[in-house]
Amino acid sequence: MSAVSSRPSAPRGPGVRTGPPWWAVTLAVVSFVVLLAVMTAPSPAHAVSASQGLAPVLEFLARLVGLGG
Repeated sequence: MSAVSSRPSAPRGPGVRTGPPWWAVTLAVVSFVVLLAVMTAPSPAHAVSASQGLAPVLEFLARLVGLGG
């Protein structure tokens, strides 16, 4: 058996598209630009204190299940 197809390709009419829709290309370009901007933007690193982090949520869950005092 041959891997090459012997069937002729279907005729393409004026309304048949062969590429991706315009919004797919636009979405990919916008995503790339935003990711590039986020990666290259200089921003200082800030430490998160315990009152702003995950600690209050964990304490609440511990009290909810009866593990905390």
